[in-house]
Amino acid sequence: MAVTESVTGGTFGGAHAAHEGILRRQSARESRARTYARALPIVPVRARGLTIEGADGRRYLDCLSGAGTLALGHNHPVVLEAIRKVLDSGAPLSVLDLATPVKDAFITELFRTLPPGLADRARVQFCGPAGTDAVEAAFKLVRAATGRTGILAFTGAYHGMTTGALAASGGAADVRVARLPYPQDYRCPFGVGGPDGAELAARWTESVLDDPKSGVPLPAGMILEPVQGEGGVIPAPDDWLRRMRRLTAARSIPLVADEIQTGVGRTGAFWAVEHSGVTPDVMVLSKAIGGSLPLAVVVYRDDLDVWEPGAHAGTFRGNQLAMAAGTATLAHVRENGLAERAGLLGSRMLAQLRILQQEFACVGDVRGRGLMIGVELVDPEGEECVGGAGGAGERRAGVAGEGRVRSVGDGQGEVWGSGRAVEMRGAGVSGGDPGGGAVSGWSGAGRPRPHPAAPELASAVQRACLERGLIVELGGRHAGVVRLLPPLNITDEQATAVLDRLADAVAAVARDPAAHGVRQPRRPDGRKEPAG
Repeated sequence: MAVTESVTGGTFGGAHAAHEGILRRQSARESRARTYARALPIVPVRARGLTIEGADGRRYLDCLSGAGTLALGHNHPVVLEAIRKVLDSGAPLSVLDLATPVKDAFITELFRTLPPGLADRARVQFCGPAGTDAVEAAFKLVRAATGRTGILAFTGAYHGMTTGALAASGGAADVRVARLPYPQDYRCPFGVGGPDGAELAARWTESVLDDPKSGVPLPAGMILEPVQGEGGVIPAPDDWLRRMRRLTAARSIPLVADEIQTGVGRTGAFWAVEHSGVTPDVMVLSKAIGGSLPLAVVVYRDDLDVWEPGAHAGTFRGNQLAMAAGTATLAHVRENGLAERAGLLGSRMLAQLRILQQEFACVGDVRGRGLMIGVELVDPEGEECVGGAGGAGERRAGVAGEGRVRSVGDGQGEVWGSGRAVEMRGAGVSGGDPGGGAVSGWSGAGRPRPHPAAPELASAVQRACLERGLIVELGGRHAGVVRLLPPLNITDEQATAVLDRLADAVAAVARDPAAHGVRQPRRPDGRKEPAG
């Protein structure tokens, strides 16, 4: 039998042993706080674009992208060229907050992309190289500017792991931040969903701000994510976001947009707030702005710039390699229309995933914006959640109405690229919003109540994806949402491969949950009864 050569140049057996040894040493020596390494037992040694090669010789399609950090995928040529140029120039690599040509170029390109109304009067603060420090800086800034202390945040939010950022996130235990309802369709906190649910969420916020007995004094700021990522890929309705802008502006409350994961084209616009036409007072940015290297900034309106020198600082805020890589990434996304491309491709992928939703009862919802996509796994035989909307209704995706499930372009009702026809009658599927609009798989009124989240199923699907060479992330309130964050320059062919592997993984787990480690197997084939 021939001996297989691994990607690392050794025999397959030797590479596998090295792979296992590295994982054992990691388990023995690294903190128990590690997360991704537990669910993804791989050892990357080489990567390019969408593809990662492991030490054991296996290749994977990476739809985690460093939790959204890699807008252009791994080791894009324009990023590598920018880094090499700085290294070869002899320029200093870390300069605190001193001015440099590299920093000047980065700020110029960043300001070129900012939403109208902010770019012409913006200030930027470089922070410690993590998004959570940018959030801390934003809180410090609005408190200094307003003389107030409180912060308004939303249920389901994730803003980071440092003390202040964590206090504003959905899982905070020691609450020092006023928590408001974030509108969502599938698990609407008011049991309504759609525009009515968003209107109730907005009215609740208005009441909290204006009721002198609400227990919430006028705050220093409001922070929100235009799309909640870790919260389960929940896009904020555009009308609701505009309402939040009006409410805060009328009360002189600075609006802080957390664009750490949504920014740089991810949602189909360069900045996710642009879908609604909202101009925030403050934006916190990280992840993709560093072109795969650590970088975080706060951008804010000039009249908020009341800080004294040294009010916020960080030793590594002058990372020149990250600024060079970031400039190259920002320019490449802007010049090549990758935000628009993300909106179009994301709508097509969402439409195809909704066909999977019609086929398998364990797929409760499909939602997202641009290339920020979530598939929520549920227990189809569990008791319907009272927190969702009551009553019978019909599912829909894009356009409601009777008809066959249709995919974009071919009208064959197939999972994209799989060749498996899913001929079902029921709610019609159109392609979603080609402009990258926020899409959820449920209508706003008369919907069935959602079933309980199924984190075990989601974990099983993640493992099944990895076995098929696909890396995905989990998120959501109960870690029951499979998340896709592919690079913005993913090709149509690669998108087809991603969806095929995900569809195959979902099918395998749905048909035989027990074989995939799910403790309570459901009906044998995992499929829904045909409608009509």
